[in-house]
Amino acid sequence: IERLWRSLKYECVYLNAFETGSEARKGIGAWISYYNEKRPHSSHGLLTPAEAYDTSDQNLKAAA
Repeated sequence: IERLWRSLKYECVYLNAFETGSEARKGIGAWISYYNEKRPHSSHGLLTPAEAYDTSDQNLKAAA
């Protein structure tokens, strides 16, 4: 989880001058969507977290 916060700070918060809380919420929300749905992760074999979750979910259903 520490890596998530570091990535959020360096890839989003420090690069944007959010002027209001609502701007920050919108920008951080967009970044989290990007992080989970578009950004490949080496720990998941370069899959996105969403792809890795879908794959594991399908494996669990197949095993049931």
